[in-house]
Amino acid sequence: MEVLNFSHSGFLIVMSCVVALVAGFTGLSLTRDLAQRPMFQKKVSITLASIALGGGIWAMHFVAMLGLQLPILFYYDAAITLVSALSAILLVGAALILLHFADRTPRVIALAGAIVGVGVLVMHYIGMAGLELCRAVYTPVGVVFSSVVAIGLCMLAFWIAYGQRTNRNIVLGTICFAIAVCSVHFLAMAGTNFVPEPTAAEFGPSMSNETLALGVIFFSFVIFGACLWVSVTYLIPSDVVENASQSPVTRSAEAVAGLQIPCERDGNKVFIRSDDVLFVRADGHYTQIYTDDERLFCVWPVTEASKRLLPTGFLQTHRSYLVNPARVSRFERTKDKGRCIFDGADLPPAPVSRSKLKAIQDALAAQASAVRA
Repeated sequence: MEVLNFSHSGFLIVMSCVVALVAGFTGLSLTRDLAQRPMFQKKVSITLASIALGGGIWAMHFVAMLGLQLPILFYYDAAITLVSALSAILLVGAALILLHFADRTPRVIALAGAIVGVGVLVMHYIGMAGLELCRAVYTPVGVVFSSVVAIGLCMLAFWIAYGQRTNRNIVLGTICFAIAVCSVHFLAMAGTNFVPEPTAAEFGPSMSNETLALGVIFFSFVIFGACLWVSVTYLIPSDVVENASQSPVTRSAEAVAGLQIPCERDGNKVFIRSDDVLFVRADGHYTQIYTDDERLFCVWPVTEASKRLLPTGFLQTHRSYLVNPARVSRFERTKDKGRCIFDGADLPPAPVSRSKLKAIQDALAAQASAVRA
């Protein structure tokens, strides 16, 4: 079996690493603060982040492959190349859905990182299967080593980026993600040999390096444009954006008199003072307002209620719950779960998500009516 000598373009190696870095930053930034957004916007953000991360894995691979230099002419199968991109996007999407629609426990974060690592591997080996007129031959050591690195580094990247959703952690997670994607590709290539094939497979139409380059360049420009778009959000503090949506008169009135929440009672519109509210619960695109003796319907979505009530002292204990800390009579914690208890036999407790346990416990410790459990 004739083994072909091959080399890589140094410039395209560097560019492939830059693409991985930009894609990681874009995808991880698109999923910031999703708990505060409406469900539709949340789904759109996760979809775009999946395309950015999964498509970035694909773009990084083929930017590097454009720099592959073999002594023979070779092509790519267009259908297999497309399947490799879709597989990466779908697996990354599954990981993001798990992170944003399930309780974000350490096990869930680790599982999501492992799924992304598998996505990197699946994309790489499907993409390599699309080579025509030459065939990749792998060594067991190269496959095992690249697999361990892919899953391990992707788990680390998501552990950093999702352990605490701070800007610093997102940047560190981005760097780790880019290292993971690039390491997998080049470690796998180091354990790969190429042999000539006399005929091309007929799974899909053949595609030359020039045609592939056009597609990769176009998608890379899209990722870079999205990166510039999300980068702007890091320059504007979130509290400035929230405060800018309210006029100075409204803000001062709310600070002095307390926020008036529009609700409905028996078909009539009423206004409830925020001081009289025990907690707010999301109900689809609307919310339910709980007071001492009644539950009222409010047209505000939970995102609008958060913008209005958090500056007045309310605490977000869960993505679907806002709690008035002054009305909490007891706080209970059992292992990874917590809940806020209110006076009143018919009042349900407000759950506290695992990621907010410490912050809520510390905030309630200052309340005279709250008891640590």
